[in-house]
Amino acid sequence: MKHSLALTLAIALSGSMAACSDGGSDRKSAAAPQAQAGSAVAVAGNPFFGESPLPLHYPQFDKIRDSDFAPAFDRGMAEHLKEVEAIAGNAEAPTFDNTIVALEKSGQILTRTSTAFFSLVGVDINDARKAIQAEYAPKLAAHRDAISLNPQLFARIQRLYDTRDHLGLDAEGVRLVERYHTDFVRAGAKLSDADKARLKAINGELATLGTTFSQNVLAEVNDSAVVVDTKEELAGLTDEQIGAAAAAAKAKGLDGKYVIALLNTTGQPPEAQLQNRALRQRLHEASIARGSRGNPYDNTAIVAQVLKLRAEKATMLGYPTYAAYVLADETAKTPEAVNAMLTRLAPPAVANAKREGAALQAMIDKEQAAKGEPTFALQPWDWAYYTEKVRAQKYDFDESQLKPYLEMKNVLENGVFYAAGQLYGLSFRQRTDLPVYNPDVLVYDVYNADGSQLAIFLADMYARPSKRGGAWMNSYVQQSALTGNLPVVANHLNITRPASGPTLLTWDEVNTMFHEFGHALHGMFSNVKYPYFSGTSVPRDFVEFPSQVNEMWADWPGVLANYAKHYQTGAPMPKALLDKVLAASKFNQGFATTEYLGSAMLDQSWHQLGADRIPAAAGVMAFEAAALKANGTDYAPVPPRYRTPYFSHIMGGYAAGYYAYIWSEVLDANTVEWIKANGGLTRANGDRFRATLLSQGGSKDALQLFRDFAGHEPQIEPLLKRRGLDAAAD
Repeated sequence: MKHSLALTLAIALSGSMAACSDGGSDRKSAAAPQAQAGSAVAVAGNPFFGESPLPLHYPQFDKIRDSDFAPAFDRGMAEHLKEVEAIAGNAEAPTFDNTIVALEKSGQILTRTSTAFFSLVGVDINDARKAIQAEYAPKLAAHRDAISLNPQLFARIQRLYDTRDHLGLDAEGVRLVERYHTDFVRAGAKLSDADKARLKAINGELATLGTTFSQNVLAEVNDSAVVVDTKEELAGLTDEQIGAAAAAAKAKGLDGKYVIALLNTTGQPPEAQLQNRALRQRLHEASIARGSRGNPYDNTAIVAQVLKLRAEKATMLGYPTYAAYVLADETAKTPEAVNAMLTRLAPPAVANAKREGAALQAMIDKEQAAKGEPTFALQPWDWAYYTEKVRAQKYDFDESQLKPYLEMKNVLENGVFYAAGQLYGLSFRQRTDLPVYNPDVLVYDVYNADGSQLAIFLADMYARPSKRGGAWMNSYVQQSALTGNLPVVANHLNITRPASGPTLLTWDEVNTMFHEFGHALHGMFSNVKYPYFSGTSVPRDFVEFPSQVNEMWADWPGVLANYAKHYQTGAPMPKALLDKVLAASKFNQGFATTEYLGSAMLDQSWHQLGADRIPAAAGVMAFEAAALKANGTDYAPVPPRYRTPYFSHIMGGYAAGYYAYIWSEVLDANTVEWIKANGGLTRANGDRFRATLLSQGGSKDALQLFRDFAGHEPQIEPLLKRRGLDAAAD
């Protein structure tokens, strides 16, 4: 996300991820001043009308009411448009200061409102916020269009762009002019009036459809939760997990039963533990049916319409497909470049997965024979369960052995924070005096090695029915020398809260915690002048790179030894177990790579279609099946990580961009090799990574930032080696 104007445009797009108009969407748009004046109480006490007085402008969560958002959106958009119109209509010749810098400083109320609202929608949705989101997503899209399609404003930007090398600007200033020009052109500034009108209609409809999709995904996760009648069926789960399932059932008014909540991925974590095969199958089938069940939350019609509108938009803007439009502004540049990489990775990944599947089938056959029962073919709901058995057999350990050494807060403070201290000299102090939107949220001041404050960090770790799935980082306040702001950033995970006792993590959850903190570091270390470039304001296929690098410290021996301690005794994780963790690091990589590639290639398959080839709702799932087969990733026991109707990434900011994770991992794997070759966990390495890359935000070309750090072009071989694909590819 970006600040002021750029943030407003990005927020309008993020709103289009999730919006359904209830028929009242124009009720306030034509009368924003009257709307804001009509609620004196809300206006008088509205926390968005001025900067937060809290440290670093930390949000006033204790003062934010749902009734504040509509007046703040209305006033924010109205004032922002006045500011933009004044810039566009300025009688003076355009200058960098009176046009670009003025735009960077504009829209403060709308920025504060949008940032807080869309953050809270992600972490704590309710009916009031759903209604506001549905109403304002298309309004924000229209607001974005009113600015980016303003011909007077674009004429000023065009003039500055044409003379950018003669304005006496530094490199960051020149790049800012170039980025504004690119953004406006890509938003349709050069279109005819008729095409601009059509584009506005498309953007409004996409905003509405996107909100509906997002809200349906969350509704389906909750509606599809699996109800279990007896405790015996849950054999294999821990007492803590069973207690959490009982508590979830009680919350739904199902006393005496058990409810297994779903995550938004295809695979569900309990499948690795549940001994009851029929229940594993129920869980899997409930998961993959989401969004295509013909119920009120069915997303197939939305998918078809969104894809058609995106394809039409791309054509209008001069691109053959929506993928071509998106990728032109990423480091990949073209669909052909993405296809070349994914098709190189898919065959060895699927070959690895099939070898892993053969080992699982052999175990199934052996177990069934020992019981004197007929064998059965490996199915998707069997994969995780028998993988854990093979892992235990091959490496002589299972996840349950690790969990007592992985208590959540200890992992955060003595693992994630410790690594940041060793690498960058950071220190952290928890504070309890700042308001939070949920009592589980932890807040920390973050300090540089010299004692100066760097940022405020929020950690929101637990799953809730009102919280969207997955894990992510967001910024509440972004760094900028122009505004003088320091960062306020947050990490969000979806760890199941135990009914009682400590929160013990899986190894995947530990890795996720380190990953998300890599994003947080990217935001906190930002040291740029202009808000546009702050923090993680980089291409989608670059943004995951720093976060993936930070995962390397999860199993770094010195870091692991500092946090992997038994939650009851404090005893360190035995070296033998630690060695097994490291030895198993490439285990099941065929599965992991194949399920990811299935989704990444499916994303490209959808977005590389022209409008005339996109199926209607009834053909969405058939197209998905055909695309997986054509891509060579249709190995039945390993379905894609996300199926189309709940693939939130591609209905939101990662449309035609889900490949970004593995594209970024090429850079990550190169960087990890460089760090290991240069001494590992040292301040010198951390300071270099911070200075050359993490602090730069989007102020330089993304791949140049990588070259500045590593000293060479990215190479794919380290990634192939890491994922165990090098031998398979031979």
